[in-house]
Amino acid sequence: MTETVLVTGGTGYVAGWCVAELLGRGYDVRATVRDESRGDRVRQAVATVTDRADHLEFAVADLTSDDGWKAAVDGCAYVLHVASPLGADPGAEDEERALLIPARDGTVRVLRAAAEAGVRRVVMTSAANTASPTSYETDGVTDETLWTDLSAPDLIPYRRAKTAAERAAWDFMDSYAGPMTLATVLPGAVFGPLLSPDTLGSVQIIGRMLAGAMPGVPRIGLEVVDVRDLADVHVRAMTAPEAAGQRFLATGEFQWMRDIAVILNEAYGEQVSTQEIPDDVVRAAAETDESMRGILPGLGRRNRHRTEKAERLLGWSHRSAKTSVLDCARSLVAHGVVTA
Repeated sequence: MTETVLVTGGTGYVAGWCVAELLGRGYDVRATVRDESRGDRVRQAVATVTDRADHLEFAVADLTSDDGWKAAVDGCAYVLHVASPLGADPGAEDEERALLIPARDGTVRVLRAAAEAGVRRVVMTSAANTASPTSYETDGVTDETLWTDLSAPDLIPYRRAKTAAERAAWDFMDSYAGPMTLATVLPGAVFGPLLSPDTLGSVQIIGRMLAGAMPGVPRIGLEVVDVRDLADVHVRAMTAPEAAGQRFLATGEFQWMRDIAVILNEAYGEQVSTQEIPDDVVRAAAETDESMRGILPGLGRRNRHRTEKAERLLGWSHRSAKTSVLDCARSLVAHGVVTA
């Protein structure tokens, strides 16, 4: 009998590719959506890369409520918990609360429902910044044994919420005595092609560069991972016996934002600025533009991550950053998100 996998946050960028990867490998998939009307658009998007979209069904459930989760996990062998809270606008007074509470409590809600339903394994999407030094300016290459310090007062809300949510997941498992196991995946900056222009996710930065909307780029370093490779590592972590109880960094090639701009400039022309903005200019701008404050901790970033565990235990590998960036750009153009 074909096994069913629940994917939470089915309308999201990463979740959509996880759905497609699972369908391509012969699984039946149930995806959670906050609004039932979104299901048809998700199915249409997934159908562009797989001929098994008819093996996708939907369940209505929200991270902020218990409603719907029992039905969502019923009959599922596995759960990929990819959903993240939408949160508030950057700089909003309640931004941290809007992110942290649903991320943390929603994760426990999903795990509890999965355990009660007899799910064999949950794979949770965390983030590489949950396994990073408090200051990105710390030199070195770190691995999954490091945890971001939640007591640090200057953590940005997104990083605090992601760290608290993953901590809550492992705390739940510490108090759980049943057969279900957990693995977490910690991605870097996720680029690559779109399934639909409805959910741009992290690729919006590529779109802004292509559109000529950025007169320069800050000195920010990103570990680029392709969304297709990220979906692949989720499924590998779902089925590999060795993955039980493990965190897996899924970062890719380190690129300064200027490196990404150069790739796009060479392919699409001078509207993509390769001018690097000095750090002091970025800091000055952030004094009046709250939306920029979140990038300040990453200026001049030096810390990077190791992915040897995923490579060794899961046989995982990733595309080059250049391939992901260019495939992302082509997809943005093809979907009419930008004109280049």
